[in-house]
Amino acid sequence: MSRVCIVCDGEFPSGEYPLYLLESADRVVCCDGALEKILQWGRREPDAVVGDMDTLPEDLCRKYSHIIYKVDEQDYNDLVKAMRFVLATWPDTLQIDILGASGMREDHTIGNYGLLMDFPRILPLGDISVEMVSDYGTAFCVTDSCELHLGEGRRISLFSADNSLSLHSEGLEWPTDGVVFDAWWKATLNRTSAPVIKLSFSHPSRLLVIID
Repeated sequence: MSRVCIVCDGEFPSGEYPLYLLESADRVVCCDGALEKILQWGRREPDAVVGDMDTLPEDLCRKYSHIIYKVDEQDYNDLVKAMRFVLATWPDTLQIDILGASGMREDHTIGNYGLLMDFPRILPLGDISVEMVSDYGTAFCVTDSCELHLGEGRRISLFSADNSLSLHSEGLEWPTDGVVFDAWWKATLNRTSAPVIKLSFSHPSRLLVIID
């Protein structure tokens, strides 16, 4: 069973934790132009480069043609293409860590967080754990009532696109009971007040969790 790291062409991490994820991954996939950043980092080369290759210089396209998998369709971005590649190529994958999905361009950042929340709907993830990690925090999606072992005193924000969702919480400084998710900011800038937080959904839905 393997852990795959997908590197997007946003802000390349410098923090200890995301770089540990990258160095220790069983396999590494670059989204298009992120290949340049991996090569500049210099500690390992990727196993695959996936995307439409619109930002990768021609000399690198030629040099790394043996690991380049070009996907021309434009309905989804390179991150989705890389996710589909991982799921189709390495069925033993149990964890996917996504780096470089934020920073540099705010529109890409917002879009990628939206995709992370949408992955359970558009991709056959099964039991695969997917996290988006940067120097500033970790994001993941939950789809039903759960317990999260995060530790006390962590900064946490919750986002949902489902304004019919009622969310009962335990272990948060400001409980989410009564919150109507009709705007993105409604359950942001919270803090854990217990080592384990409990989230109880009124019905299965998709909730984006971002922690520090």
